[in-house]
Amino acid sequence: GMDGSVTTFAVVAGAYGASMDSSVVLILGFANLFADGFAMSVGAFLSSKATLDNYKKHRNIEYWEIENKRESEIEEIRDIYRKKGFEGALLEQIVEVITADKDRWVDTMMKEELEMLPEGKSPSMIGIATMISFILIGLIPLMIFVLDFITTLNVHLFTISSVMTGIAFLLIGWFKAFVNQTSRLRGILETVLLGASAATVAFFVGRLLESII
Repeated sequence: GMDGSVTTFAVVAGAYGASMDSSVVLILGFANLFADGFAMSVGAFLSSKATLDNYKKHRNIEYWEIENKRESEIEEIRDIYRKKGFEGALLEQIVEVITADKDRWVDTMMKEELEMLPEGKSPSMIGIATMISFILIGLIPLMIFVLDFITTLNVHLFTISSVMTGIAFLLIGWFKAFVNQTSRLRGILETVLLGASAATVAFFVGRLLESII
């Protein structure tokens, strides 16, 4: 969502800086919104799927090692729990319980030896959620231009777009800090500064190119 609002508003700022008509702003804005949203969702899907495939690959390797290198794998379990402070009969009991079940054995090796945990979310759902949030939040900078296209508003479109986008940045920053359990003020400031910086760069690049071309 943050990427959607930042990149779309940067396009709006760049087009405004180049003194383009509002219809051009809409064309560029929506083209960027859907193209970037799709690209980001594909990237999120592929990244999540690669992580899942890598986990499955190593899990299969652990099953193979249990079947073909059983004694060394038992010793690895023993070493893992010995380093945790277990010893003597209790250590041997732990080793016996874990190695009695292949699935439990592999789960333990994945977590304790490889420090890998299974991905709990579907790569497809991650991709879909990414695209939806990107587009929904990315629409905010364009909403006033859409309304102007429909009803011809007598207002300063870029100013209103800036205010609406600023509010979106505030909300995104607050929610980001809420989810990550970090400072609300810091989360808001980081998001607002990121968006403002991107928009400023885009605006002056647009203004520079407009003066040159």
